[in-house]
Amino acid sequence: MALVTPDSGAPRIFASPLARRLAKEAGLDLASLTGSGPHGRIIERDVKSAVAGGVTKKPAPAQKPVALAEAPSAATTRKFYEIDSYEEVPHDSMRKAIARRLTESIQTVPHFYLNIDCEIDALLKLREDFNAAAPKRADGTLEWKTSVNDYIVKALALALQRVPEANVTFTPEAMLKHKASDIGVAVAIPGGLITPIVRNAQAKTVREISDEIRELAGRARERKLKPVEYEGGVSAVSNLGMYGIKSFSAVINPPQSTILAVGKGEPRMVVKNGAPAVATIMSVTLSCDHRAVDGALGAELLAAFKALIEQPMALFA
Repeated sequence: MALVTPDSGAPRIFASPLARRLAKEAGLDLASLTGSGPHGRIIERDVKSAVAGGVTKKPAPAQKPVALAEAPSAATTRKFYEIDSYEEVPHDSMRKAIARRLTESIQTVPHFYLNIDCEIDALLKLREDFNAAAPKRADGTLEWKTSVNDYIVKALALALQRVPEANVTFTPEAMLKHKASDIGVAVAIPGGLITPIVRNAQAKTVREISDEIRELAGRARERKLKPVEYEGGVSAVSNLGMYGIKSFSAVINPPQSTILAVGKGEPRMVVKNGAPAVATIMSVTLSCDHRAVDGALGAELLAAFKALIEQPMALFA
């Protein structure tokens, strides 16, 4: 029995508490039942009779798709500024692609962040000695000149080999556990950012990584990279230390599962053997896709990276 109440307009259904519970468990809509109790009240036998008779269950409400947040329209944004106070520069295809991919990443990939400080004095000394040993070519240029970033890429690649559970890509059906450490290197180019991939970085020398990054970055700035050279990968390095940035968090570039944001190496006071001392410290932040790399696993990966950076001779093993 249903009664429409004047205040709400919704039908009021008279049913015993037991009948309500049984109907809920059976997925039945009480409004579709006829009560046989006093004054048309729905009672236990009415529900059981409906279930036995195969009454259609109440359909589950349709799940609405989760809408992604949209940026304000250009017209909405323009209203905040005087017409002659700005120059409008249309987005090129690269900027549109970057905006779309990073928006999708931050909205669909559950990010979390881990920070650690690395002492890099030994690394800086090793790099200085290695570069000093480079012979000169006929034109007077050096055979090689490595950067700190080259060692960071190598260290991350080896860390992923030491912690293979983090060398993975998430898919809805399975985890892809990779054999090689393919590391992206963020390169700023006019109008945007691109991340060419150093394939099998764990198997390459620091010098080979340095030469490859220089060649890839050069072609990236000329917009001559092929898709295979910047798609895929398992992790990436984004280094803003040369701009004086102390620390930051980077957005993961799917299908990669992590990205390492590298800050500036700078002298800081530390404690060694119970006494204050000055050391060159570099802060790094690992962004992780929580579906693929959880907190403990991410911490293990960062610990492996720190060990390699602070004992850099292992990078040449």
